[in-house]
Amino acid sequence: MTWPWRIFFSLACATDLYGGSVAGRVELVDSRDPAVRKHRDYSGVAVWLDPIGREAPAAPSRTVEMIQKGKRFIPHVLAIPVGTTVEFPNLDPIFHNAFSNFSGQPFDTGLYPPGTSQKVRFRREGVVRVFCNIHSTMSAAIVVTRTPFVAVTNREGAFRIEGVPAGEYRLRVWHERATEETLRALERKIVVGEDGGEVQLPLLRISESGYLEVPHKNKYGQDYPPAPEEHIVYPGVRR
Repeated sequence: MTWPWRIFFSLACATDLYGGSVAGRVELVDSRDPAVRKHRDYSGVAVWLDPIGREAPAAPSRTVEMIQKGKRFIPHVLAIPVGTTVEFPNLDPIFHNAFSNFSGQPFDTGLYPPGTSQKVRFRREGVVRVFCNIHSTMSAAIVVTRTPFVAVTNREGAFRIEGVPAGEYRLRVWHERATEETLRALERKIVVGEDGGEVQLPLLRISESGYLEVPHKNKYGQDYPPAPEEHIVYPGVRR
């Protein structure tokens, strides 16, 4: 079975391509989100491995995309190692302004028109909440890790991290609708053997109980003004 890069994102160094792998599945419970309750969509959970007792290897420099289309950031959750550049192409026929005022790395692309793009290099570890300064409904998250051994779950909740050298690791998990206490309780030690085989983890259940959605402000720390009506029409699509 192949693992498309859009579903499983792993950035092991070239020297570690023949290391072991860590795989598992996440299930979201106690959710009020319709996509989870009705469709069992368990995507968008970041999972990574922090080496224990040694420094994480540096990831090769690269650029990945978080596109803006249909007034959405795609993918909604991106997990990357420190030093990665994220490009924000605007594929809508309207202006966008991606920004973050949250911990991790604040940034502001400024207002830019359709068909253009902006880039941001993420230099420190943390969770970066991304919004659009024009459209209050647009949101995303970029999980920046100090390790290159990172993945994001697909709709079935599956993840797989390739090229992991032998040794001990701390498994860490992030989900936008889980409390910090819930996520800390999921952490555990993982041992990857010298044989380069696969470590299959038991099912990880993440409770969304206790999650409270808080409306965000614009990049000036103010409430969003009423948005003007915008019509996005794509070729071949009837309204």
